[in-house]
Amino acid sequence: MSESIKVDIWSDVQCPWCYIGKRKFEAGVAAYGADVEVEYHSFELAPDTPVDFAGSPIDYLSERKGIPVPQVLEMLERVTGIAESVGLHYDYDAVHQTNTIKAHELLHYAKAHGRQLDMKESLLKAYFVDGGHVGRIDDLADLAAGIGLDRADVVRSLTENEHLAAVKADVAQAAEYGIQGVPFFVIDGKYGISGAQDPDTFAGALRQVQSERAATAIPEETNA
Repeated sequence: MSESIKVDIWSDVQCPWCYIGKRKFEAGVAAYGADVEVEYHSFELAPDTPVDFAGSPIDYLSERKGIPVPQVLEMLERVTGIAESVGLHYDYDAVHQTNTIKAHELLHYAKAHGRQLDMKESLLKAYFVDGGHVGRIDDLADLAAGIGLDRADVVRSLTENEHLAAVKADVAQAAEYGIQGVPFFVIDGKYGISGAQDPDTFAGALRQVQSERAATAIPEETNA
């Protein structure tokens, strides 16, 4: 059997389109019909946000980004509707706007323990659906324990900034690739897909890679 296709995904825990894109990508993989190897990479949309930001996402977008409140409300209504269309029930009234650097460190910790995909789903659900806080170490440790990771060791790792260098390396690589927004998908190390595209787009890209691999495969030698 051929080696599974690797997909590297740059994403942020507080990116609404990243969760939507995750669902659409998953649907695309299902349509493609074969396993793929997925690795998430760090991208900070709002690295200047305090961990305990005193306000809502509406306040953040209006005060920090200068977007008029009516426009913010329209944006959130639109993205919430699109999230519903893929089975996600965003609750912006309960969202805790925060700094996500520790959440990214946790994702690298989870990767080292073979649980990155579960951790990513848990973090996104906590932030957008459950009204959880994804910026504080204790809250993050609780989420990690919820998927079976060692809570005390997670606290140790996040307190010691064990994976901070890996987060910064991801951010630097995104800059090298010219990634300016997320989600951003890199398929087989050579094809980039930006944004929460339709499942057919992802399935098509995966099939294209599969077809290219088949075309360049060297036939096994046979005895005359």
